[in-house]
Amino acid sequence: MLVFFAMKHAPIALAAIFALSACAPSASDNASGSEAGDTSDEAAFWSALSSHCGKAFAGTLVSKDEADADFAGRAMVMHVKECSDEQIAIPLHVETGEDGWDRSRTWLVTRTEEGLRLKHDHRHEDGSSDKVTMYGGDTVEDGTAEAQHFLVDPESIALFEAEGLEASVTNIWTMEVDPADADAPSFAYQLQRTKARGAPEDRLFRAEFDLSAPVDAPPAAWGHEGG
Repeated sequence: MLVFFAMKHAPIALAAIFALSACAPSASDNASGSEAGDTSDEAAFWSALSSHCGKAFAGTLVSKDEADADFAGRAMVMHVKECSDEQIAIPLHVETGEDGWDRSRTWLVTRTEEGLRLKHDHRHEDGSSDKVTMYGGDTVEDGTAEAQHFLVDPESIALFEAEGLEASVTNIWTMEVDPADADAPSFAYQLQRTKARGAPEDRLFRAEFDLSAPVDAPPAAWGHEGG
């Protein structure tokens, strides 16, 4: 069983992650209306992500951690499949070889009273939920219009501890996105753990996607065939 995005990730110093906020542009004027907890940067980030709704994009692993060697060179497709004012659902499809695909993961980005939340809906091929699912976290203050950082939440910490995944209790997930009208727009998904935050070792998983060239939409993610 692959606990791919719960377990496989880590270093760029934490300070380097948050340094993104120092150079990011201010929120765009065309950001959609914000919830009570949204800052202008969170609203701009939401608007940028929403601008790709309905489209799918190819990507690949760009980090070099040896623990992720099985995923090096594998094709990946993210599909910004469902968008509402409250939630954006992004299935992730990963090539497994021999014309097979792992369609087990869907990223769920949701607006909350405090900001933004990222959860991972992890399913088996029969549609049933994995025992490690709906884990994730909430935005921390240092996000920008282009990048938001999601610090592991108490619910996920309890889940990881119950499943013997103690290293994951220090997770920080990052999503980076450019709006559809940007020059050479891109998207990145990253999970990081660092010794500085208490992880047993530094780990980094990072995948990047080209948003300038949509690809054919993939089949539905497992468990979402009717959605």
